[in-house]
Amino acid sequence: MPTTVLWLRRDLRLADHPALVEAHRAAGAGGEVVPLFCLDERLWGPAGANRRAFLVSCLRALDESIGRHLIVRTGDPLEVVAAVAAEVGATQVFAEWDFGPYGNERDEAVSRALEQRGRALVRAGSPYAVEPGAVLNGSGQPYKVFTPFSKAWLAHGWPSSIKAPAAVRWASGLATDELPEVAATATTLPEPGEAAAKRVARRFFDTDLAGYDEQRNAPGLDATSRLSPYLKWGCIHPRQLLQELGSSQAERTFRSELCWREFYADVLHHRPETVRHAFNPAMAAMEVDHRGTDGVFEAWCQGRTGYPIVDAGMRQLVGEGWVHNRVRMLTASFLVKDLHLDWTRGARFFMKHLVDGDLASNQHGWQWVAGTGTDASPYFRIFNPVTQGERFDRGGTYVRRWVPELAAVNDKYVHHPWDDPAGAPTAYPAPIVDHAEEREESLRRYAAVRGR
Repeated sequence: MPTTVLWLRRDLRLADHPALVEAHRAAGAGGEVVPLFCLDERLWGPAGANRRAFLVSCLRALDESIGRHLIVRTGDPLEVVAAVAAEVGATQVFAEWDFGPYGNERDEAVSRALEQRGRALVRAGSPYAVEPGAVLNGSGQPYKVFTPFSKAWLAHGWPSSIKAPAAVRWASGLATDELPEVAATATTLPEPGEAAAKRVARRFFDTDLAGYDEQRNAPGLDATSRLSPYLKWGCIHPRQLLQELGSSQAERTFRSELCWREFYADVLHHRPETVRHAFNPAMAAMEVDHRGTDGVFEAWCQGRTGYPIVDAGMRQLVGEGWVHNRVRMLTASFLVKDLHLDWTRGARFFMKHLVDGDLASNQHGWQWVAGTGTDASPYFRIFNPVTQGERFDRGGTYVRRWVPELAAVNDKYVHHPWDDPAGAPTAYPAPIVDHAEEREESLRRYAAVRGR
């Protein structure tokens, strides 16, 4: 009977999985499907302990859901995928499209290697509702601004979510490598796997979605979906979330957030160099500090800047491997516009710790704050960490959770404890920079770029 290989990557689920459906169909009623995951050092090495640990746990959850038939092989996919196909006599290997810079290059190489052996890589589906490159403007060019992209994305639409195929015959008896044991640096990670993703989604839709439009910017409420780690590894597909959404303001807002993820994937697909370089070349000339900056960078990394909302965010990042999106913007703005450091330093640190670290979303989110990217926040928009804290963390619930040194500070001063008549807690550092002064310095540097 025919055997097919299902090469899993960022699609660790059974439902709404077009590549699985096609692999099952090609195998036929009596054929078998080999579920293969390749531990690729090119991706494993830079992932960071939290993302590695969550990935391994999601793979174990998937393995349990298919009766412990998952095949894990360690090595270069160029060699591993062809070797497994030859081992089982499969003429077709099925996989989702990968639109990332490395993933696209890797898949093309694997496809050529299979073709040389009389086999084929068949790609079906992707991690996105609308595949990168599918939406272009009236001139046939990719969008550079989110709002028109979002309108075209919504008009394009996406297919309905599909159920997991019934009665898949998973191949057995093949050698498999042991999944490595990984110690996360975060104290807790999300519950892994497809079933957990569905539970988290259900909780969000039933409990928090109605107030999402009003509450999503308040980090102390924990009112966001928390679905980003599951979307990262494909434990749930965005189509499964989009099909639940109606037309209320809160639902439109959440749909827009899902669209941002797809916009940034589209940007990276068309401009892969923007992983490290400014999308807007003019902004690459912005003066940044290099010498004598290790101390302030370490203070930022450790949550010891003296600005409570910034420090709470950095401690949440390290403690949970996740941080609230509003606070991601605040911490990024502080690094770029108060400390005058290059955005790529912060982006690397985030990718080191984030359990949901998605290259496109992370890099272009940082570029948005830094004013170097598509649809960028104007460089002169400089977040004030005190007023932002007072607006979005009124009373300091979030700050007190992550900066216990400030637990006893009066609500009025929790976001600027240096003004407390009782005195700032001795265990908490004084501000490492003066925000007002550094704001003026940022504007001076921006004016110099504009004048060129």
